[in-house]
Order: sequence, then C-alpha cells, then structure tokens
Amino acid sequence: MASILDSVDQRTQLVGENRLEILLFRLSGRQLFAINVFKVQEVLQMPRLNRMPHRHPCVCGVVNLRGQTLPVIDLAKAIGMRPLQSEASTIIVTEYNRSVQAFLVSSVERIFNLNWEAVQPPPSGAGRQHYLTSITKVDDQLVEIIDVEKVLAEIVPYNAQVSSELLADPIFKKAAGREVLIVDDSGVALAQLSETLSQLNLTIHTASDGLKGLQKLQQWADAGEVLTDKLLMVFTDAEMPEMDGYRLTAEIRQDPRLRDLYVVLHTSLSGNFNEAMVKKVGCDNFLSKFQPDRLVDVIRDRLLRD
Repeated sequence: MASILDSVDQRTQLVGENRLEILLFRLSGRQLFAINVFKVQEVLQMPRLNRMPHRHPCVCGVVNLRGQTLPVIDLAKAIGMRPLQSEASTIIVTEYNRSVQAFLVSSVERIFNLNWEAVQPPPSGAGRQHYLTSITKVDDQLVEIIDVEKVLAEIVPYNAQVSSELLADPIFKKAAGREVLIVDDSGVALAQLSETLSQLNLTIHTASDGLKGLQKLQQWADAGEVLTDKLLMVFTDAEMPEMDGYRLTAEIRQDPRLRDLYVVLHTSLSGNFNEAMVKKVGCDNFLSKFQPDRLVDVIRDRLLRD
C-alpha cells in the first residue's frame, strides 16, 4: 500500500490551480473519510504495536518505523465513533504541525483528485461536524474531510503563550490597534492564532475559507479603504474549501487594490513543499503551525519594515 503515494512529487503542479488530492479511507461502516494527500507520508500494515501505560484513551500505543517511534491514534475513537483497535490493522502515517503520527483506520480506498470549489463546509447540525473541516462527494457518495488539527489538539493540547522576552520588545507597541486577517477553515487554528495575536493587542478579523477571505478584502476595497493601511498582514491556511490559500494569494496579487498586502502562508503542511510553493504563488512568508514565538517573530519582522 505504500506505493499508493509513489507519485506524490508529481502532484505539486496542482498548487495554485485550486485543486487538491485526497486520500479516501473508511473507519467503520460504509462512510468515506479523507485527508489531504500532501499530509500523508505512507500507508501500510501496522507493525508490531507496543502498548504504553497512562496513554491517552485515543492512543492505541506506539510503533517503531525505521527507527522512529510513532504514536498510533484510533481515529474512529478520536472523532466519537466506535473504537477500531481490535478490528483494523492499516495505518496512515502523517505529518502535521511538524510532528509525525499514525492513524489507525479500517481500510484505505484510493486517491481522488478534485477542485476545491467542490469542497463545502459541513452542514450545520451534522453529527460529526465538530471534527470535520469540510465535505465533498466522490462517485455520488458523501466524503467527510477530518479536522486532524482538532483531533491532535485534543490529544496534545496546544500552548498559545508567547515568551515574555519577546513580548517585552518595544517594537510591539507599534502593533497595538493594528489589524490582521486570518483565513483558516479549522476552528482550532483560528483559536490558536487569535489567542497568540491578541497578546500583541492586534485587532483580528477572521474568515473560514479562501473565498470568504477574498470577499472580505474586496468589500473593504470597494468601500474605499486602503488595504495596506488597514491591514498589517494576512495569514492564510493552504488547504480550505471553496478556495485554497494558494489561489487566494494569487487572487490578491492580481487585484491592484490588494496586491501589495503582506501575505503569510500559515499551514500544517510539509515545510519543504510549502517553501517552494510560496515563491510560485507570491506569498511574502511561510510559517509552519503552530509556533507562537515564531509567529510573533514574523509580526516583528513586518513591523520593522513598516
């Protein structure tokens, strides 16, 4: 099954085209779930599982994979479904927010290529909405795209506190009252960024996908506001329904009223991959999630240029 990802390097051409590829899998029953292929390192039969005392209830144990010890998370249990532990042996090894972990699943189906415009936010009242970033359809079957950042945040709670040494820098007096726009489809990511940036007394605007973010910017511009005066910067996730962060950045650069905005790609996707793509679409900076001090360093650099 590891060969399912052999051609992943060829897929970088999707970036900037508002397209993505998702890995389809099942947990229990017939419902299809998915995550972005670019967050997947490999798919394989689970090696020998080592149980750990005092582990989180959703962590089955750890496996040793080529000298690296990885936690194995029962993804079904983590999103409120019946645990899979005794009836599944397939794991998806992923990298999120600079950490590598494995998710236990029932079976892996295939990789599917689609347009972000075909991906929608989950409907209100959906049973697992709490753990979904979006939904789509494949062959007329509903696919639920999991908010892995939320799953991981519940297992290892995040810390949004900025070090006191950084906050003591007098340059941050210039940040008070300035405005930023955060564009991200993950409620956890929005909370992380907002909690950190509020320590600098910044005024924070949010949008839950790239299209909503672009519309907000256009509305401000239509109202006669000078966006480079209004906003210190824009933070955008990479993968979002309707319009991804790469396309959002490209749209910003094509609009004369927006093109000089300072745009930071803030994403849980692979650092090496994104550093190359930042240049392709025209972002000003790249930041892996979630690093409070590094985030504040990016703000500091921007204030020094202002």
